[in-house]
Amino acid sequence: MAYDAVNMEDWQISEAAEENMPMPDEWREKLGLEKDEMLPMGRLAKIDFLKVIDRLKDKPDGKYIEVTAITPTPLGEGKSTTSCGLMEGLGKRGVNVGGALRQPSGGPTMNVKGTAAGGGNSLLIPMTEFSLGLTGDINDIMNAHNLAMVAMTSRMQHERNYNDEQLERLTKMRRLDIDPTRVELGWIMDFCAQALRNIIIGIGGRFDGFTMQSKFGIAVGSECMAILAVIRDLADLRERLDNITVAFDKSGKPVTTGDLEVGGAMTAFMRNTINPTLMCTAEYNPCLVHAGPFANIAVGQSSIIADRVGLKLFDYHITESGFAADIGFEKFWNVKCRFSGLKPHVSVLTTTIRALKMHGGGPKVTPGIAMPDAYTQENIELVEKGIENMVHCIGVIRKAGINPVVCINRFYTDTDAECAVVRKAAEAAGARCAESKHWELGGDGALEFADAVIDACNEENEFKFLYPLEMKLRDRVEIIAKEVYGADGVDWQPDAEKKAKMLEDDPKYADFATMMVKSHLSLSHDPTLKGVPKGWRLPIRDVLIYSGAKFLCPCAGTISLMPGTGSNPALRRIDVDTKTGKVSGLF
Repeated sequence: MAYDAVNMEDWQISEAAEENMPMPDEWREKLGLEKDEMLPMGRLAKIDFLKVIDRLKDKPDGKYIEVTAITPTPLGEGKSTTSCGLMEGLGKRGVNVGGALRQPSGGPTMNVKGTAAGGGNSLLIPMTEFSLGLTGDINDIMNAHNLAMVAMTSRMQHERNYNDEQLERLTKMRRLDIDPTRVELGWIMDFCAQALRNIIIGIGGRFDGFTMQSKFGIAVGSECMAILAVIRDLADLRERLDNITVAFDKSGKPVTTGDLEVGGAMTAFMRNTINPTLMCTAEYNPCLVHAGPFANIAVGQSSIIADRVGLKLFDYHITESGFAADIGFEKFWNVKCRFSGLKPHVSVLTTTIRALKMHGGGPKVTPGIAMPDAYTQENIELVEKGIENMVHCIGVIRKAGINPVVCINRFYTDTDAECAVVRKAAEAAGARCAESKHWELGGDGALEFADAVIDACNEENEFKFLYPLEMKLRDRVEIIAKEVYGADGVDWQPDAEKKAKMLEDDPKYADFATMMVKSHLSLSHDPTLKGVPKGWRLPIRDVLIYSGAKFLCPCAGTISLMPGTGSNPALRRIDVDTKTGKVSGLF
């Protein structure tokens, strides 16, 4: 049944749907899992992916469906809601469907954005658990990451306090001679805490640590999380956790987690994180939740592991990419698919009337502030002016050899005339187009959408990467900037170009992925430039090195790995009923 999404809060819909949510034993039977392939954790469960993959290794994969979006407003355009709605719509058509979504960070949950659990009648349940730590993967990642910092800072203290002979005799360690001004790693926590972006540690006496400048980032920005999203198995995790660059020594040589002999202990903390958590939509379609990497400096989507499991368990498997087609889809296309070896059947381009109006020159959209009337009243002119952004994103997807399905994620304030404009433009650009009212009506509102995706999945595509792996870093950035973002070219700042040349000359980095870093609020690096900017060049100021994840991250503009909490955050409205223990106010 569909709930009254217009008049009910999301947490109320979740609470109502949870009354009949299948328990782990029921899910095991529904999914055809063996008893030891399910790891119950209260009313949730993890899937033992190694056992499932081994048992089903000869079973053909299902249809692989990716969900992305046009360039969003700061509120997002409902990719998670659309992913859940598509699962529900396909479920109503009687097909075996499931999906994979990212685990949300506590930072946005307690801030302005919310939990990314979907919304209305197309959300994940149980929503409270989803929003408040789930089965502990982020906590395990925080422990693993911060343990590396403990190993490094204690090592620096001991090397300061002991001479070489004492260091060898008392600690059985060789001197690493870490340069305190070139420490790459910082501490992490899963909140938006701007007060911790820049800190001083080690204040006190000689036994109170090494005094130096340090920093905090948000947990999902950890390289450990980035690694979890792209690994294939536990052995891959173990190897990568030994290769994280934590600092440089005074001669300029990288110091890794392997040098600190901490990779094994980090793997011990993360050993259970490799198994996806099983949740479901409000209409009880299964969905795997696994990994939640920071979408700027990492792949920004759920894990390769979750997709591999889902493709074995489901005939139609849906996965979502963070941000819009220029970032999320580009990374799915050229990084995730290259790492996984998986080939998508179709990509869904989530499109909203409000985002098109914004790109057409509509008023500023600010999180936490009511939408201006222009976004809830019919305005054909703004929609028509903003269409260019959608058409550009369709073109990006088609460069991968895929014919996309445009999903008009229809809000109840959108009009038939506005949607007709979008449909006409999408079809003229060579895409299928379907309206979907999944937020309001659940699966019954997504039937046209589901049918369009089924048709697209039955059509052969000619999937191809944008560039060969042998292409040099600067050439990769050039082709992404021109072909995906629409830039006229790339301008490298001197230090960034020097670093890029060094990386290109070192064969160690030849197979590292190119993980672009730029604003998600524009096709350009400038978040104020809406629509499809013309006559601009992409500036690259730095290249970040994630040696464990095997990412090189060219940065267009500045980026903070520790977001700030706003003036009216969600944490002010979240509470617990002391009689029932139920949480209210989430999302």
